[in-house]
Amino acid sequence: TAPAAGAPASTSTAAPASPSGVASATTAPAPKPVARSVPVRLRIADIGVDTPLMGLGLASDGTVQVPPVAAHSPAGWYSGSPAPGQLGPSVILGHVTVGRYGDGVFLRLSRLRPGARVVVGLQDGVATTFTVDAVRTVTKDRFPTQQVYGNTDRPELRLITCGGPRTGDGYRDNVIVFASLTAVAPAT
Repeated sequence: TAPAAGAPASTSTAAPASPSGVASATTAPAPKPVARSVPVRLRIADIGVDTPLMGLGLASDGTVQVPPVAAHSPAGWYSGSPAPGQLGPSVILGHVTVGRYGDGVFLRLSRLRPGARVVVGLQDGVATTFTVDAVRTVTKDRFPTQQVYGNTDRPELRLITCGGPRTGDGYRDNVIVFASLTAVAPAT
């Protein structure tokens, strides 16, 4: 089912604000931000994710669109957020389950732990690697919009899916992964 991603805050990165409030698990200085390029692939070895990425915009109610509920539905990048590796929080959403089709691409997202690596391949041939800082489960009615979409002073990544107990046709909670850029290299 669809993650409730809340209404996005302004994603302007012209003037960085304060950090996301999530302590970084990394100690090395962060690489410099990269140029904007559409993300095309997401790999998370620790939980067996290797998926193409689709573009997502805003739904008619002003919330972020979610990928379709379909067999083999990929994760999706919210194109109103910075591209992965740019200054600010890049947002990628995926399903934990896809209705009658079974497991979603982010079925095991809640199993990620600080220190895990997330690699996002960009259309221009650059691979951006993020290190997980924190994994939070929050009730959908308390979605931390500012922490997810608000400006940051470094390149960050947010991965979002549903979680917690089922409630009718959905889930009560959202699982949110907070990660920071730790490496930039040519894609392999």
